[in-house]
Amino acid sequence: MSNISTRGIPTELGTEKISKLLVQYAIPAIIAQTAASLYHMIDSIFIGQGVGALAISGLATTFPFMNLSAAFGAMIGVGGATQLSVKLGQRDYDSACNILGNLVTLNIIVGITFAIVSLLFLDNILFFFGASEATLPYARDFMTVMLYGNAITHLYFGINAALRASGHPKKSMYATILTVVCNIILAPLFIYAFKWGIRGAALATMLSQSITLLWQIKLLSNPNALLHLRKGIYALRARFVKGILGIGLSPFLINAAACIVVIIINKGLRMYGDNGDMAIASYGIANRVIFIFIMVVLGVTQGMQPIIGYNFGARRYDRVKETLKQTLWWAVGVTFTGFALCEGIPELISRAFTTDTTLIANASKGMRISCMFILLAGIQMVATNFFQSVGKVNKAIFLSLTRQVLFLIPLLIILPLYMGENGVWFSIPIADFISGIIAILLLKGQFKQWNNPDFAADKVQK
Repeated sequence: MSNISTRGIPTELGTEKISKLLVQYAIPAIIAQTAASLYHMIDSIFIGQGVGALAISGLATTFPFMNLSAAFGAMIGVGGATQLSVKLGQRDYDSACNILGNLVTLNIIVGITFAIVSLLFLDNILFFFGASEATLPYARDFMTVMLYGNAITHLYFGINAALRASGHPKKSMYATILTVVCNIILAPLFIYAFKWGIRGAALATMLSQSITLLWQIKLLSNPNALLHLRKGIYALRARFVKGILGIGLSPFLINAAACIVVIIINKGLRMYGDNGDMAIASYGIANRVIFIFIMVVLGVTQGMQPIIGYNFGARRYDRVKETLKQTLWWAVGVTFTGFALCEGIPELISRAFTTDTTLIANASKGMRISCMFILLAGIQMVATNFFQSVGKVNKAIFLSLTRQVLFLIPLLIILPLYMGENGVWFSIPIADFISGIIAILLLKGQFKQWNNPDFAADKVQK
């Protein structure tokens, strides 16, 4: 792989064997995403063991907030990264540099604006997201710190996506690992030694991301690199902003829908659960665990994205097809592993978060139900990211909406009326099943298109 400070953009994306490229790009992304998910899980473990079960419930009510913030960050980060990959495939390096600068500017503007609006109405928003009088102080302490550093978080994730898309997945991986290592060191220090509680966990997160952001900026500030931060690229340009936001609309909708879903789940568990706070805490634990495997699949799709984006831009459709096939097999393997663990040893997993026996039992039950069709959820994720990477925005948006909006939200409203708390839990695998089947059908249609003779002329030796 080429070095960012000397040769700039690698060309092996269009020539190297696909299986080797996926290992080269996906493994760092998987490690990074696994580290990121462990990073959130470690926070939950430290908070649960060091502060208490109510603190886990309070943290769970911040999930919609975090998802909503991530929605805006993903819109810019993923949209910008996809645009970068395509422009690099077309060898339009001037546009790629300007996209990088616009990505930075948009992240700062959106990050600060989101934080200001959220801080003005923080308590009301947290109550709406499912907090109770007992859990509000924990949720407020955590989110106040996170919102003060929201622009840092957006820049950290946005620049990491740019590093990965420009052919430097290992540096993106190192950035995430650095953040995790810093957090593992700082979180117990702030929570246990300094007695700062859940606020200490949030502060550890922000300081970790700040340290990593400085390193990322240093990486992209080398004037000898083809793609680097420099004067003249930060002014927003309509065509770049339109491209970033257009492609980024799909991941924005995914995260925004996830925000709405978690709000409805929290409210449903509070309404139908015997103990609302404990039911929400159970979802918090189950969601954190399943999130690990979802993030690994996301890492696979992130490794896929620059390969597909580059080759699609270069009209190497045979390589696009092969990359998609191999990515699907990776996703199936990851989600099957998650299914086996969550169905087989959920009690053992839950004990890592808490010593409360009721919470362990409820979280284990929720874990078993939630992961029933996680395999199909993984396929749906790959399909969504594939259509996004090749600029098929309508299909990507449709798939973004199927699981969360078209199926899960109605199920979460209807099933609990007849099944109570179990209706909340069973809505998740039913939505996974239906949306997964739809994704398979759309992919089947895409493969049929590739087999059309019109595409044969574009095929080259892999």
